[in-house]
Amino acid sequence: MLKYTVKKLIMMIPVLFGLTVIIFMILHLAPGSPVDLIVGPNATPEVYENVTKSLGLDRPLITQYFVFVRNLLKGDLGTSILQQRPVAEMILQRLPVTLEVGVWALITSFALAIPIGIVAAVHRNSKLDYAAMSFALVGISMPTFWFGLILLYLFAFRLGWFPVSGYGTWQHLVLPVIAAGLTDAAVTARMVRSSMLEVVGQDYIRTARSKGLKENTVISKHALKNALIPVITLLGMRIGWIIGGSVTLEIVFNRPGIGRLMVDAIFARDYPVVQGAMLVLTAFILLGNLLADILYAVADPRIKY
Repeated sequence: MLKYTVKKLIMMIPVLFGLTVIIFMILHLAPGSPVDLIVGPNATPEVYENVTKSLGLDRPLITQYFVFVRNLLKGDLGTSILQQRPVAEMILQRLPVTLEVGVWALITSFALAIPIGIVAAVHRNSKLDYAAMSFALVGISMPTFWFGLILLYLFAFRLGWFPVSGYGTWQHLVLPVIAAGLTDAAVTARMVRSSMLEVVGQDYIRTARSKGLKENTVISKHALKNALIPVITLLGMRIGWIIGGSVTLEIVFNRPGIGRLMVDAIFARDYPVVQGAMLVLTAFILLGNLLADILYAVADPRIKY
């Protein structure tokens, strides 16, 4: 397992660098320039040229890319064009705000989805199953940002139970976690149900029941472990979503996390900030996939690497 983990970590390096090329080219080939925001519309051509040269944007794109990669190898994500602050410092400052919602939403999602999926599968075609799948259908059909707006209107504007925006207390955390956790739980619950239905029809489950084992033991000890393999794949994807899925929620709830930082930087054409935030997102996705691969062997000892 250790050898496999090290191998996967090494394989992440070319993936990250390949993504740096894509991110860099998309940003720099898009119309607009941060110089326009810095100098304003009334700047003379000489001022515009001087600012462009001072930012290094007058160099060929290939040269700018190699400078970016050289700094990246030194652990330097660059300096924000507009704020003149280290990008790594800005990301580290915003990361806890994003992780706070993302981690709690992930815990909430799986804490709800696994029991709901199990109950729906065990009581197939019953009222419980129909109720669980109705919940899942509504959750899948409703975009996270729209659900967030509904929660804001009901519980912040109308009832005044929670603050409208901001962060820092548990009250600020409740609505974003519910918005992210419930919509994510809907997808996961359907996955758990489908996986459980496939497993409970296997011969070894019928054998366990014929031995007189209690139904709870059959489900928890024999069925659930094997049913969790597809769910683990989903878990790996959701870890990357902790950062990527936070963008719309941080706009809706006005939370100063990485998602909000990335959106503001995109509009401002602050290339180093966008590149740094995208690299963090990519790293989370790759680490999530690695964690899923490791958990496969934990859930099913037959899996060898």
